[in-house]
Amino acid sequence: MSELLEFLRQLFTDPFGLLDIPVREWVTDAVNWIVRTFRDFFRSYVSPPVRGVMELFQWALSSVPPLVFLALAYVIAWRAASWRVAAFTVIAFTFIGFMGVWDQMIITLSLIATAVFFCILIGLPIGILCSRSDWFYTVVRPVLDIMQTTPPFVYLIPAVMLFSIGNVPGLIATIIFAMPPMIRLTNLGIRQVETQYIEAAVAFGSTPREILWKVQVPLALPTIMAGINQTIMLSLSMVVIAAIIGAGGLGLEVYAGLERLNIGQAFVGGIAIVLLAMVLDRVTQGLGEKGPASRAKRSE
Repeated sequence: MSELLEFLRQLFTDPFGLLDIPVREWVTDAVNWIVRTFRDFFRSYVSPPVRGVMELFQWALSSVPPLVFLALAYVIAWRAASWRVAAFTVIAFTFIGFMGVWDQMIITLSLIATAVFFCILIGLPIGILCSRSDWFYTVVRPVLDIMQTTPPFVYLIPAVMLFSIGNVPGLIATIIFAMPPMIRLTNLGIRQVETQYIEAAVAFGSTPREILWKVQVPLALPTIMAGINQTIMLSLSMVVIAAIIGAGGLGLEVYAGLERLNIGQAFVGGIAIVLLAMVLDRVTQGLGEKGPASRAKRSE
């Protein structure tokens, strides 16, 4: 009788104490098993291509003289968006240079470019498969939910365990964190293509591959570009956080300022990140607005 009363008392006062689910131990054991089993594979076959692409982007960006870089940035922003965005781009990059963090900005740009490259390389085909198979999207969707809602800091621990510290684990964590919008919006954009365009392509004898690449993808380009825009923004935020595990760039400037309680250094890094984010956002939005679907809507 006393045991029953004790059980009822605990049921009303501390019901969650009746059952202890060892989720921490399960996750720790699972991660340790993955690290023991696949560490050599990841370091031998995943790390080199990621590092190679990053070093290629970094070499290409750092090899361009600053004045030439500003001129190219103006032309790209002008062609992608407008002369106002191009002028703002040049002013923003010039201000970043005068603040003394030009080299850090180049490193951050190379990290973002690498992450976005792999997000598009992996995310675009998966998004296309999702748009063509409801079953496949049903399987992928909860995985995307987990990838997108897991706190960014959680990705850093297994990345460090698999790749040690440096730019590569930061990039791996960034790719995982920033890929879901690419997959989701590619799937959404292709699904939203009106059936009349597809029916017209079929009537003219187009193959399924031609319909995909010559009709659906061009018409879905504004939505896909929105996915790339979000991927870039998430990559920038994650690259900054990845400075904790050794990724360089503007994030390291902010982290070093916080570590030393140097508000000026942290503020300069933060302002440079804001300006870079604004430039990337405006340019990618302009690219999306100048897609075939947007031109078709304006002509109507």
